[in-house]
Order: sequence, then structure tokens, then C-alpha cells
Amino acid sequence: MARTRHQQIRHNTTLAIFIAIILLQDFVPFFGNIPLGPLSITTLHVTVIIAAIVLGPIDGAIIGGIWGILTWIRAFVAPSSPLAPLVFVNPLVSVVPRIMIGLLAGYTFILLRRLFKSKYGAAIGAAIIGTLTNTGLVLGFIYLFYRTPAVAQTYGVNVNHLLIALETVMATNGLAELILAIILVPMVAIPVLEVRRRLEVN
Repeated sequence: MARTRHQQIRHNTTLAIFIAIILLQDFVPFFGNIPLGPLSITTLHVTVIIAAIVLGPIDGAIIGGIWGILTWIRAFVAPSSPLAPLVFVNPLVSVVPRIMIGLLAGYTFILLRRLFKSKYGAAIGAAIIGTLTNTGLVLGFIYLFYRTPAVAQTYGVNVNHLLIALETVMATNGLAELILAIILVPMVAIPVLEVRRRLEVN
């Protein structure tokens, strides 16, 4: 269904707000990325997932793509971790997973909401899928493309133990990011959806 002019203005305004939040998270130290050893614990995936729920998968992918491009640029000019200049200079690692967060989280929310009629449950499902998409793709691409001594050294292991190190990151950093998303996504996304619904009615 086509949006009215006012609905399109509200939509674009909301999209701009999410873009501003992503920029703020990326540029303000310790707001979007918390350095921890060779990696950064990120909170930006939460914003992308919320955007995908509120605005839809395509706009979620746009927000994710902006985050990915910022990650890619930062890898060259201001790396957020020792690992960043080694792997995030590759858009497959820095950009593609971020885009996929928005797409998969957004479509997961739509599907689960249709199946179970619960916005809260659908938001939790989207949070889980979005977070696992980001963590799984980033770490998976690192293992596929960067099984090198330099990358392994950032984890404090030799290259033969890189897979174990990545699995450890998945079980620690990834778990922390997952819990964060499960808590924050429904807490923020559902009230925003309700506000948007009321605005569309009025």
C-alpha cells in the first residue's frame, strides 16, 4: 500500500533519526563499540535490528549498510581494535554482515508476527536472528578468508587454533551481544511501533 505524503515524511524522518543514531554510536567512543581484546563488543547491531522492525527489512538493510561502510572506513583511518585493519578492510567482512542483519531481522519479525500474532515474541526472534547473523557472518568470513598468523596473533593463538579462538568469541562476546539485543530490542522497538501506529491513525 502506497504511503501518503505525511506518512512518507514521517518515515523519512524516522530513517534519518536512525542514521543519526548509528553515526553517533560509531563516532562517540565507547558508545557503539567497546574495545575488548582483539575485538570490539558492539551495540550498533541493536540499532539496526530496531530499525528493521520499525521501518522494515529494506530500511533496516540501509541502516546496517551505513554501519558497515563506517566500519570499513574506520578500518583504514581509525581502527577500533587490532583486528580491524587486518579484516574489516574487506567489505565482505565489514559491510555484508551488517546489511544482512537488517534484512534477516526485518523479515524474521514480519514472519513471526504473522505466525504467532505477538509483537514481543517477534521482536525477540528478530533480535536473536539479527545478532547471530552479525556474529556468525563476521566470524565465519574471518575464518574463511583470514586464517593467517597475523590474525591468529590478535587472538593470542597460533593459526592452528584460530577456529577455537573464534568459537570462544562466539560463546563470550557473541553471547553478551545476544543478551543485550534480547533485552533492548523489544523494550525499544515495540513502543516505537505503537507510537507510529497511533500517528498513522490520527
